[in-house]
Amino acid sequence: MAEEEIPASEDAQAGDDDMAAAMAEIAAQEAANPAGEFGKADEAETATSEDNDEPRASSDLAAVYDVPVQVSAVLGKANMQVSQLLKLGRGAVVELDRKVGEAIDIYVNNRLVARGEVVVVDERLGITMTEIVKAD
Repeated sequence: MAEEEIPASEDAQAGDDDMAAAMAEIAAQEAANPAGEFGKADEAETATSEDNDEPRASSDLAAVYDVPVQVSAVLGKANMQVSQLLKLGRGAVVELDRKVGEAIDIYVNNRLVARGEVVVVDERLGITMTEIVKAD
């Protein structure tokens, strides 16, 4: 099915930009602290703000920790006509635009943020991020 790009309002775009910046900062902190101890602010876990040179603790990000986001993992895409879609039945195979072993796209609030691989964890599917996509 074809996807359409829906234009966002300026307020929604600004919110998306803020969220992308927050996600990038969190990803940078996760890379710097692989143990995942993010709620603990001390002198060792400070970063420099882009606006000024004052140190900023990771606890400053506490406000965004509870913001809900939609995370989607896209295995691949396919375009077809409605008539073809209606002919699909149980057991039908839809060919996607990806090859076996190719990275999948990870979207947060409909914005591409990373690529990764599918993994199985305790009989559930999961994603391992292999690449963070830089914002344009």
